[in-house]
Amino acid sequence: MRKIINYHPQPMTRVLMGALPLVALIFFYLVSSDARLAANSYDKLLPGFDAMWAAIDRMAFTPSPRTGEYLFWTDSAASLLRLLTGVGLSAFLALVFGLFCGALPVVRSVLSPLITLIALIPPLAILPILFITFGLGEVSKVVLIVIGITPFIVRDLQLQVQAIPHEQMVKAQTLGGHSAQILWRVVLPQLLPRLIDAVRLSLCSAWLFLIAAEAIAATEGLGYRIFLMRRYMAMDVILPYVAWITLLAFTLDLLLRVVNRRCFPWYYAK
Repeated sequence: MRKIINYHPQPMTRVLMGALPLVALIFFYLVSSDARLAANSYDKLLPGFDAMWAAIDRMAFTPSPRTGEYLFWTDSAASLLRLLTGVGLSAFLALVFGLFCGALPVVRSVLSPLITLIALIPPLAILPILFITFGLGEVSKVVLIVIGITPFIVRDLQLQVQAIPHEQMVKAQTLGGHSAQILWRVVLPQLLPRLIDAVRLSLCSAWLFLIAAEAIAATEGLGYRIFLMRRYMAMDVILPYVAWITLLAFTLDLLLRVVNRRCFPWYYAK
Protein backbone atom coordinates (compact mmCIF):
# COMPACT_ATOMS: atom_id res chain seq x y z
CA MET A 1 0.00 0.00 0.00
CA ARG A 2 2.89 2.36 0.65
CA LYS A 3 4.01 1.95 -2.93
CA ILE A 4 0.59 3.00 -4.20
CA ILE A 5 0.31 6.14 -2.09
CA ASN A 6 3.85 7.22 -3.00
CA TYR A 7 3.58 6.43 -6.71
CA HIS A 8 3.73 9.48 -8.99
CA PRO A 9 3.06 8.73 -12.69
CA GLN A 10 5.35 10.18 -15.32
CA PRO A 11 3.95 13.03 -17.47
CA MET A 12 3.15 10.79 -20.45
CA THR A 13 1.62 8.19 -18.18
CA ARG A 14 -0.59 10.85 -16.60
CA VAL A 15 -1.78 11.92 -20.04
CA LEU A 16 -2.65 8.35 -21.01
CA MET A 17 -4.38 7.68 -17.69
CA GLY A 18 -6.36 10.91 -18.02
CA ALA A 19 -7.44 9.97 -21.55
CA LEU A 20 -8.79 6.55 -20.54
CA PRO A 21 -12.10 7.79 -19.04
CA LEU A 22 -12.71 9.97 -22.11
CA VAL A 23 -12.05 7.08 -24.49
CA ALA A 24 -14.34 4.86 -22.42
CA LEU A 25 -17.08 7.50 -22.51
CA ILE A 26 -16.81 7.87 -26.30
CA PHE A 27 -16.87 4.10 -26.74
CA PHE A 28 -19.95 3.80 -24.53
CA TYR A 29 -21.67 6.55 -26.54
CA LEU A 30 -20.87 4.88 -29.87
CA VAL A 31 -22.22 1.52 -28.68
CA SER A 32 -25.39 3.12 -27.30
CA SER A 33 -25.89 5.24 -30.42
CA ASP A 34 -25.47 2.27 -32.75
CA ALA A 35 -27.95 0.25 -30.69
CA ARG A 36 -30.61 2.97 -30.75
CA LEU A 37 -30.12 3.74 -34.45
CA ALA A 38 -30.30 0.03 -35.28
CA ALA A 39 -33.69 -0.12 -33.56
CA ASN A 40 -34.89 3.18 -35.05
CA SER A 41 -32.93 4.93 -37.77
CA TYR A 42 -34.83 8.18 -37.08
CA ASP A 43 -33.87 8.27 -33.40
CA LYS A 44 -32.70 11.77 -32.36
CA LEU A 45 -31.56 11.16 -28.80
CA LEU A 46 -28.12 9.70 -29.61
CA PRO A 47 -27.14 10.79 -33.14
CA GLY A 48 -24.15 9.21 -34.79
CA PHE A 49 -20.89 11.03 -35.41
CA ASP A 50 -21.75 11.39 -39.10
CA ALA A 51 -24.95 13.27 -38.22
CA MET A 52 -23.11 15.49 -35.76
CA TRP A 53 -20.39 16.24 -38.31
CA ALA A 54 -23.05 17.19 -40.86
CA ALA A 55 -24.60 19.52 -38.27
CA ILE A 56 -21.20 21.10 -37.55
CA ASP A 57 -20.62 21.60 -41.26
CA ARG A 58 -24.04 23.23 -41.56
CA MET A 59 -23.57 25.52 -38.56
CA ALA A 60 -19.85 26.37 -38.83
CA PHE A 61 -18.93 26.22 -42.51
CA THR A 62 -22.16 27.03 -44.34
CA PRO A 63 -23.57 30.58 -44.30
CA SER A 64 -27.03 30.96 -42.85
CA PRO A 65 -29.61 31.40 -45.66
CA ARG A 66 -31.37 34.07 -43.58
CA THR A 67 -28.45 36.19 -42.30
CA GLY A 68 -25.44 34.99 -44.29
CA GLU A 69 -23.52 34.45 -41.02
CA TYR A 70 -21.63 31.39 -39.90
CA LEU A 71 -23.81 30.74 -36.87
CA PHE A 72 -21.37 28.56 -34.95
CA TRP A 73 -18.62 31.19 -34.98
CA THR A 74 -21.06 34.06 -34.41
CA ASP A 75 -22.43 32.30 -31.34
CA SER A 76 -18.93 31.51 -30.07
CA ALA A 77 -17.73 35.10 -30.49
CA ALA A 78 -20.81 36.53 -28.74
CA SER A 79 -20.54 34.16 -25.77
CA LEU A 80 -16.78 34.58 -25.37
CA LEU A 81 -17.08 38.36 -25.44
CA ARG A 82 -19.72 38.28 -22.69
CA LEU A 83 -17.79 35.74 -20.64
CA LEU A 84 -14.39 37.44 -20.87
CA THR A 85 -15.89 40.86 -20.14
CA GLY A 86 -17.71 39.56 -17.07
CA VAL A 87 -14.75 37.54 -15.77
CA GLY A 88 -12.34 40.42 -16.42
CA LEU A 89 -14.48 42.90 -14.50
CA SER A 90 -14.97 40.37 -11.72
CA ALA A 91 -11.22 39.78 -11.42
CA PHE A 92 -10.49 43.50 -11.24
CA LEU A 93 -13.18 44.21 -8.64
CA ALA A 94 -12.23 41.15 -6.62
CA LEU A 95 -8.56 42.17 -6.59
CA VAL A 96 -9.39 45.66 -5.33
CA PHE A 97 -11.87 44.58 -2.66
CA GLY A 98 -9.91 41.47 -1.67
CA LEU A 99 -6.72 43.47 -1.25
CA PHE A 100 -8.21 46.21 0.89
CA CYS A 101 -10.59 44.01 2.87
CA GLY A 102 -7.82 41.56 3.66
CA ALA A 103 -5.09 44.07 4.53
CA LEU A 104 -7.05 46.90 6.17
CA PRO A 105 -9.17 45.92 9.18
CA VAL A 106 -11.18 49.15 8.95
CA VAL A 107 -12.24 48.41 5.37
CA ARG A 108 -12.91 44.78 6.25
CA SER A 109 -15.22 45.80 9.09
CA VAL A 110 -17.28 47.97 6.73
CA LEU A 111 -17.41 45.89 3.55
CA SER A 112 -16.94 42.25 4.57
CA PRO A 113 -20.50 41.76 5.93
CA LEU A 114 -21.98 43.25 2.74
CA ILE A 115 -19.83 41.04 0.50
CA THR A 116 -20.81 37.98 2.53
CA LEU A 117 -24.48 38.91 2.20
CA ILE A 118 -24.20 39.34 -1.58
CA ALA A 119 -22.40 35.99 -1.84
CA LEU A 120 -25.38 34.28 -0.22
CA ILE A 121 -27.88 35.61 -2.79
CA PRO A 122 -28.54 33.07 -5.60
CA PRO A 123 -27.51 35.02 -8.74
CA LEU A 124 -30.11 33.35 -10.95
CA ALA A 125 -32.84 34.50 -8.55
CA ILE A 126 -32.07 38.14 -9.35
CA LEU A 127 -31.82 37.60 -13.11
CA PRO A 128 -35.33 39.05 -13.71
CA ILE A 129 -34.31 42.11 -11.69
CA LEU A 130 -31.24 42.54 -13.87
CA PHE A 131 -33.33 42.28 -17.03
CA ILE A 132 -35.76 44.90 -15.70
CA THR A 133 -32.94 47.20 -14.57
CA PHE A 134 -30.44 46.86 -17.41
CA GLY A 135 -32.67 45.58 -20.21
CA LEU A 136 -32.27 42.43 -22.28
CA GLY A 137 -29.00 43.49 -23.89
CA GLU A 138 -25.40 42.66 -23.11
CA VAL A 139 -25.13 44.61 -19.85
CA SER A 140 -27.50 42.39 -17.87
CA LYS A 141 -25.64 39.23 -18.91
CA VAL A 142 -22.26 40.68 -17.94
CA VAL A 143 -23.62 42.00 -14.64
CA LEU A 144 -25.00 38.55 -13.82
CA ILE A 145 -21.53 37.04 -14.21
CA VAL A 146 -19.99 39.80 -12.11
CA ILE A 147 -22.52 39.42 -9.30
CA GLY A 148 -22.28 35.65 -9.49
CA ILE A 149 -18.52 35.17 -9.11
CA THR A 150 -17.03 38.38 -7.68
CA PRO A 151 -18.04 37.85 -4.02
CA PHE A 152 -16.52 34.37 -3.92
CA ILE A 153 -13.23 35.57 -5.42
CA VAL A 154 -13.17 38.51 -2.99
CA ARG A 155 -13.61 36.24 0.01
CA ASP A 156 -10.93 33.87 -1.26
CA LEU A 157 -8.45 36.72 -1.76
CA GLN A 158 -9.31 38.22 1.61
CA LEU A 159 -8.46 34.94 3.32
CA GLN A 160 -5.24 34.74 1.31
CA VAL A 161 -4.18 38.19 2.48
CA GLN A 162 -5.00 37.37 6.08
CA ALA A 163 -2.90 34.19 5.78
CA ILE A 164 0.24 36.21 4.94
CA PRO A 165 2.61 35.94 7.93
CA HIS A 166 2.34 39.00 10.15
CA GLU A 167 6.13 39.07 10.41
CA GLN A 168 6.33 40.25 6.82
CA MET A 169 4.21 43.29 7.62
CA VAL A 170 6.29 44.06 10.70
CA LYS A 171 9.56 43.79 8.76
CA ALA A 172 8.21 46.05 5.99
CA GLN A 173 7.20 48.67 8.55
CA THR A 174 10.56 48.34 10.29
CA LEU A 175 12.28 49.11 7.00
CA GLY A 176 10.21 52.30 6.72
CA GLY A 177 7.43 51.14 4.43
CA HIS A 178 4.14 52.97 4.68
CA SER A 179 0.71 51.42 4.10
CA ALA A 180 0.63 51.99 0.34
CA GLN A 181 4.11 50.50 -0.13
CA ILE A 182 3.22 47.46 1.97
CA LEU A 183 0.06 46.89 -0.08
CA TRP A 184 1.91 47.36 -3.37
CA ARG A 185 5.18 45.56 -2.71
CA VAL A 186 4.36 42.96 -0.05
CA VAL A 187 0.70 41.99 -0.32
CA LEU A 188 -0.15 42.47 -4.00
CA PRO A 189 2.63 40.25 -5.46
CA GLN A 190 1.48 37.39 -3.23
CA LEU A 191 -2.14 37.97 -4.16
CA LEU A 192 -1.88 37.94 -7.97
CA PRO A 193 -1.20 34.19 -8.44
CA ARG A 194 -4.02 33.37 -6.05
CA LEU A 195 -6.30 35.66 -8.07
CA ILE A 196 -5.60 33.67 -11.23
CA ASP A 197 -6.31 30.41 -9.40
CA ALA A 198 -9.56 31.85 -8.02
CA VAL A 199 -10.62 32.95 -11.50
CA ARG A 200 -9.90 29.44 -12.79
CA LEU A 201 -12.11 27.96 -10.09
CA SER A 202 -14.88 30.44 -10.92
CA LEU A 203 -14.95 29.80 -14.68
CA CYS A 204 -17.46 26.97 -14.34
CA SER A 205 -19.90 29.23 -12.47
CA ALA A 206 -19.33 32.01 -15.00
CA TRP A 207 -20.26 29.68 -17.86
CA LEU A 208 -23.35 28.57 -15.94
CA PHE A 209 -24.60 32.13 -15.45
CA LEU A 210 -23.81 33.02 -19.07
CA ILE A 211 -25.70 30.04 -20.51
CA ALA A 212 -28.67 30.74 -18.26
CA ALA A 213 -28.84 34.39 -19.31
CA GLU A 214 -28.47 33.55 -23.00
CA ALA A 215 -31.15 30.88 -22.78
CA ILE A 216 -33.68 33.41 -21.46
CA ALA A 217 -32.92 36.56 -23.45
CA ALA A 218 -30.53 36.55 -26.41
CA THR A 219 -30.52 36.43 -30.19
CA GLU A 220 -27.08 34.82 -30.49
CA GLY A 221 -24.71 32.88 -28.31
CA LEU A 222 -23.92 29.29 -27.43
CA GLY A 223 -26.58 29.09 -24.72
CA TYR A 224 -29.18 30.67 -26.97
CA ARG A 225 -28.49 28.19 -29.77
CA ILE A 226 -28.62 25.16 -27.47
CA PHE A 227 -32.01 26.09 -26.04
CA LEU A 228 -33.30 27.05 -29.49
CA MET A 229 -32.34 23.64 -30.88
CA ARG A 230 -33.99 21.98 -27.89
CA ARG A 231 -37.37 22.87 -29.38
CA TYR A 232 -36.60 20.67 -32.39
CA MET A 233 -34.79 17.93 -30.40
CA ALA A 234 -31.75 18.62 -32.59
CA MET A 235 -29.26 16.63 -30.53
CA ASP A 236 -26.90 16.55 -33.50
CA VAL A 237 -26.43 20.32 -32.93
CA ILE A 238 -26.76 20.41 -29.14
CA LEU A 239 -24.11 17.79 -28.37
CA PRO A 240 -21.36 19.44 -30.52
CA TYR A 241 -22.21 22.79 -28.93
CA VAL A 242 -21.88 21.29 -25.44
CA ALA A 243 -18.58 19.68 -26.43
CA TRP A 244 -17.38 23.03 -27.84
CA ILE A 245 -18.26 24.85 -24.61
CA THR A 246 -16.32 22.21 -22.68
CA LEU A 247 -13.33 22.64 -24.97
CA LEU A 248 -13.43 26.43 -24.61
CA ALA A 249 -13.63 26.15 -20.83
CA PHE A 250 -10.73 23.69 -20.76
CA THR A 251 -8.64 25.96 -23.02
CA LEU A 252 -9.27 29.03 -20.86
CA ASP A 253 -8.38 27.09 -17.73
CA LEU A 254 -5.19 25.79 -19.36
CA LEU A 255 -4.16 29.27 -20.53
CA LEU A 256 -4.65 30.72 -17.06
CA ARG A 257 -2.65 27.89 -15.53
CA VAL A 258 0.22 28.38 -18.00
CA VAL A 259 0.23 32.15 -17.42
CA ASN A 260 0.30 31.61 -13.66
CA ARG A 261 3.19 29.18 -13.85
CA ARG A 262 5.18 31.40 -16.21
CA CYS A 263 4.60 34.65 -14.31
CA PHE A 264 4.78 33.29 -10.75
CA PRO A 265 6.93 30.14 -10.70
CA TRP A 266 7.68 30.66 -7.00
CA TYR A 267 3.99 30.18 -6.20
CA TYR A 268 4.11 26.57 -7.43
CA ALA A 269 7.48 25.87 -5.81
CA LYS A 270 6.03 26.11 -2.31
